[in-house]
Amino acid sequence: MSVVSFKGGVTVSLGDHLATSSHFDRVFKDGMALVERTAAYLDGAGRKQAKALSAGLGVVYATESMRLTTRLLEIAAWLLVRRSLKEGEISVEEARVKRRCIKLATIGRPSHVKGFAELPKTLGSLIEESFALNDRIVRLDKALDISSAPASTTAADNVVHLQMYKLEQAFGALARH
Repeated sequence: MSVVSFKGGVTVSLGDHLATSSHFDRVFKDGMALVERTAAYLDGAGRKQAKALSAGLGVVYATESMRLTTRLLEIAAWLLVRRSLKEGEISVEEARVKRRCIKLATIGRPSHVKGFAELPKTLGSLIEESFALNDRIVRLDKALDISSAPASTTAADNVVHLQMYKLEQAFGALARH
């Protein structure tokens, strides 16, 4: 949901402001750095550590590393779409279409999985970092959602549109549950 404020009688989308701010740049940099660190670990030290694990723990390692890789691919796709939109390389409509293909979710943590605590510490740390980043991205995605934000340009009109938008969001959320 885009949050709006009024500045001189004109609606300002805080989501749009956030998307063009240094905050997004920092999230982008952090996200891509995590992708690179994870790839380097899984191709290097992680591969060696996995070979040293028992067969049962090796399956847990393989499963969790695949889940980690999938989660990071979705995050990277989201970051790249948002950056392309920010840079003017794609339109808002193109970004919406691409965003629908990305599966961001607040998914369950694997700490309950038998043997998870026995995995190499570096893998566990990367998994936890990826969940923290995923949660951050999900919050940003909600703030940046421009699919149904009010489009009015005067403060008087915005009050009505903002209330209508809030009602749509509230009842839409109830209808989805």
